[in-house]
Amino acid sequence: MKKIFVLDTNVLLNDPNAFFGFADNEVVISSVVIEEIDSKKRLMDDVGRNARAFSRELDRLRKLAPLNQGVETPGGGLLRVEMNHQRNERMARFFPEANNDNRIISVAYTLLEQNKAAGVPVIIVSNDAIVRIKADSLGLRAESYRNDQVVDSRDQLYAGFRELIVPGEDIDRFYKHRHLDATELELTPRPHEFFILKDQEGRNKSAIARCRDGKSLEPFYFLEDQVWGIHPRNVQQKMALELLLDDTVPLVTVSGRAGTGKTLLALATALSKVLDEKRYLKLLVARPVIPMGRDIGFLPGEKDDKLRPWMQPIYDNLEFLFSADEKNPLENIMAGTNSIEIEALTYIRGRSIPKQFIIIDEAQNLTRHEAKTIISRVGEQSKIVLVGDPEQIDHPYIDSTSNGLSYTVEQFKGEHIAGHVTLIKGERSELAELATTLL
Repeated sequence: MKKIFVLDTNVLLNDPNAFFGFADNEVVISSVVIEEIDSKKRLMDDVGRNARAFSRELDRLRKLAPLNQGVETPGGGLLRVEMNHQRNERMARFFPEANNDNRIISVAYTLLEQNKAAGVPVIIVSNDAIVRIKADSLGLRAESYRNDQVVDSRDQLYAGFRELIVPGEDIDRFYKHRHLDATELELTPRPHEFFILKDQEGRNKSAIARCRDGKSLEPFYFLEDQVWGIHPRNVQQKMALELLLDDTVPLVTVSGRAGTGKTLLALATALSKVLDEKRYLKLLVARPVIPMGRDIGFLPGEKDDKLRPWMQPIYDNLEFLFSADEKNPLENIMAGTNSIEIEALTYIRGRSIPKQFIIIDEAQNLTRHEAKTIISRVGEQSKIVLVGDPEQIDHPYIDSTSNGLSYTVEQFKGEHIAGHVTLIKGERSELAELATTLL
């Protein structure tokens, strides 16, 4: 049976072509949604870009048929604009405030009443949890928009490593021959995936392996005890350093909760590669100013002064890394070299960035389009590292399974030029780890 889907504004601001993803069903867009999207079209960020893209597409479709009657979609469905957004009196008893969310829910609720006799399901689609809760409490079916989600839930995101229980003889053979064939272990590993091998007999015997080629398990290539004074404190941090130090892997993604050391490890590796090894010409560190693209002109001072509040976490990490050098504090080093550049993500759009070590901090606040835009800027002999925590999303239209970091991880997990590790254990302090876990 065909269904009626009522779309919320946030769905179309995240994916302006969302109405094409409902097969042969009817898609309804309230006039309230069009008004809300119209208010966003002048924004100079991804929200504004999507608002303008939606407007152009709807303008194209209106030439095919009247929007109030419905336009046929490529999947055989129908798209129409619903002008009747008057508050349903029954619904108004429960949610009396006349805001736009309630007006959109009212459209869906009225359609439900009109189609109840025919038994046609009416479903409101929204990425706003409160809208879904309100709709459900009224007896309306409510769903989040899933077409932009790379996995169904956060637990299904690729972690970059697996734990394997194997016979102790396999671990002995791994240490002896420095190699294990994945087919013998009945594995289908991804390139640069890590494995923690544990003895099935429960003996104190284990090993950490990396699959570089997708076929065999091998020991780590980079076994430094410390990088720029930073020592890896757990097995996942060792995995992250293995990828960060490997110049043959130009795209590295590192995710994890606050305090797991994501940014610090990336910065330490970058400083070693740029200042010590001279492998890259420059270290470029950027993080999004939320919302991305927002003008920082309202802040006082020159550009560096304006950026300082947004970039303070980066400076804090750099000051920690340079703290051992009392003769050359961070301020002197930053002033005396052009090898370290700290920018808002807004200012690296349109650039081509060759032979640089690039770190994108807080990458969980990127949309899929922004992630594509940034990674496509990477030039020859450059390395880009995306770090972030998918549990801490500040962007209003994305979540843990639809953000740019998660999207990049899932899209590149089978590619030989990319590697990923999820950091598990917090190392900032015992208090910070407890706060992250308990609060």
